[in-house]
Amino acid sequence: MTSSDTPTCSAKGCRDAAVWVLAWNNPKLHTPERRKTWLACEEHREHLSQFLGVRGFLKDVVRLEEWVQPEGSER
Repeated sequence: MTSSDTPTCSAKGCRDAAVWVLAWNNPKLHTPERRKTWLACEEHREHLSQFLGVRGFLKDVVRLEEWVQPEGSER
């Protein structure tokens, strides 16, 4: 169980603590430098990465404690 201030996984229905940040953008909607983020637990990192990757959206995967959010980015 996670507390309400602990970042949680973005996978549908998952409430596990986030460990990874998946930085992405949709080139049809966002400027090249813009990064949106999904959070992932260990279990869902690969699935979410593949989902974004096959669409050409995934830009980076970083451990949550190492993530520095670029200016103009959003979750």
